[in-house]
Amino acid sequence: MNKNLHWKIIISVAVLVIFATTGVYPMVATYFGLGLPDWLQEKQLKLGLDLKGGVHLVLRVQSETALQSETDTQAERTREALRTANVNTTGVMALGPTQFRVDGVPSEQDAAFRQATADAEANFDRGSRTNGAYTFTMKPNVQKAIQNESIVQARQTIERRVNDLGVAEPSIAQQGNGEQILVQLPGVTDVDRAKGIISSTGLLKLTLVEQGPFPTREAALQAFNNAVPPDLEILPGRTDTGAGGGVGSTVFYALKRAAAVSGRDLRGAQGSLDQFNRPAVSFTLRQDAAVRFGTFTQANIGKPMAIVLDDRVMSVATIQGRITDNGQITGISREEMADTVITLKSGALPAKMEYIQEQTIGPTLGADAIRAGVMASLVGLLLVVGFMLFYYKLSGVNAVVALVFNLVILLGLMAYIGAVMTLPGIAGFVLTMGIGVDSNVLIFERIKEELEHGRPVRTSLTAGFSRVFLTLLDTHISAAIAALFLMQFGTGPIRGFAYTLIIGLGSNLFTSTFVSRALFELVLGQRQVKTLSI
Repeated sequence: MNKNLHWKIIISVAVLVIFATTGVYPMVATYFGLGLPDWLQEKQLKLGLDLKGGVHLVLRVQSETALQSETDTQAERTREALRTANVNTTGVMALGPTQFRVDGVPSEQDAAFRQATADAEANFDRGSRTNGAYTFTMKPNVQKAIQNESIVQARQTIERRVNDLGVAEPSIAQQGNGEQILVQLPGVTDVDRAKGIISSTGLLKLTLVEQGPFPTREAALQAFNNAVPPDLEILPGRTDTGAGGGVGSTVFYALKRAAAVSGRDLRGAQGSLDQFNRPAVSFTLRQDAAVRFGTFTQANIGKPMAIVLDDRVMSVATIQGRITDNGQITGISREEMADTVITLKSGALPAKMEYIQEQTIGPTLGADAIRAGVMASLVGLLLVVGFMLFYYKLSGVNAVVALVFNLVILLGLMAYIGAVMTLPGIAGFVLTMGIGVDSNVLIFERIKEELEHGRPVRTSLTAGFSRVFLTLLDTHISAAIAALFLMQFGTGPIRGFAYTLIIGLGSNLFTSTFVSRALFELVLGQRQVKTLSI
């Protein structure tokens, strides 16, 4: 055996063993219930939603709520700016998602009003004065920018939350008119929890409690003669736990709308324990927010402050002294603690989400799909093997061995890089077998042509492999480019097909030109062979 052939055999066997260990053995061990070491469990081939089961969700980003939030924020800033400038108005009111109005502007203070509202005119067009009132309308380009940004931010926030949930290979993509977000979560069983975390707004704010708690919303409204001041809002608190662990009543609070700090000011959040060793969520603030919060708490010592998450009062505590860069949410369960940490760390959703489609795919359907896919692959493999042995005689054995190498390398590579096997991926798996056989057919037909011209067996083998190589390289690169476009612009199932096809093309080029040639050279050895069974 010459030195080059020696290294070819070593490389081929090493590649086969490595990828059989990472790709094939874990599948066989799992099927028969055998134990696997931790490092092999991590490299086990992942299954997609259609094979493993899970949740398929389609959400719509209600971008109009992002516009409403921006309008409400600007109206609140305008109210505060007018109060600071001592401009006496009768009220500042939001008229809709893109408009707010300032009523009762005195004519003698018109110049001061324009100066105080100059900041609002960066994003809002100020209308003409009508009966002492000015209407501000959001500029069209600002509306479009906020809507587009809210959709992108919503997708990114959902991605972070799903990743924190620990879902293996989720699929998250925009679809339809861009306002819809497709979320596929393989292997998820607690659907309600996943939906709650994904669609939770995650808007945190710390603000002063004006009055409360009240036993009902009606009681809170009556405290203000059913006319809640514009700078206040009535929000529910957490549901109390009654005696014996039952669910008690919900209390309500009158809170300041203006927040001292919000979720945008968070630097981090993590699970912790309160002073009674009960689950809690500790959070820290960014440096600039810590300075503001320190000033705020020092000016309001002795007053109650509420921690509000998604328009619900999570806890209320009296400010005992100056607080700077940290706080804690208490009175929650362990599961609520984990979910709140995920929500806060991922950031607040810029707009509300609406579920427009929900589909739960059970593991039974996935098992049926796997069974059908495996059966199709085996039938295809047997037909290919039968054809190659019948048409190319003993040389067909070479093609069959190269094909087995190809499939083992394909499974091993997919498991190693963390690719996901989907039902379309199984189709790509079967297609890879066809491409592998096609490569061997091109090489074998070229060898037959050389033999028909009366050339020696070794010369014909060398010519068959070397002259077809560029053709194979060209076809494989062309197919890989098409698969890359599918992977870039396709959704989950199409990407699964593209992943499998690209990996299969790479492994096929290796087996059809390197492994197959090494097998021919190994069989021929140093003998002088005059005929080839092909």
